[in-house]
Amino acid sequence: MPIQYYIFLSIALFCIGIMGTLMRRNAIIIFMCIELMLNAVNLLLVAFSKMFNDPSSQIFVFFIMVVAAAEVAVGLAIIVMMYRKVHSVDINILNRLKH
Repeated sequence: MPIQYYIFLSIALFCIGIMGTLMRRNAIIIFMCIELMLNAVNLLLVAFSKMFNDPSSQIFVFFIMVVAAAEVAVGLAIIVMMYRKVHSVDINILNRLKH
């Protein structure tokens, strides 16, 4: 399969993630869109690793997956605490947490 297909799919996934992050108000959906962007980068790195026969890109993919797992754990903990405080996961309500 040509590398252009992987590049196009990765760009499409990354753009969907950016649009979801910028347009949504729900914190859980925003975290899912950030994960989608990280997976788009992983797809692109693996495609280039296959194209150039360089396994070092796959090591970067592994580290990105570790960072994504840590981000999910911390992010979901923050969302749970926010829900306990204001009973909503709407990002616009975060101004209430100042007081």
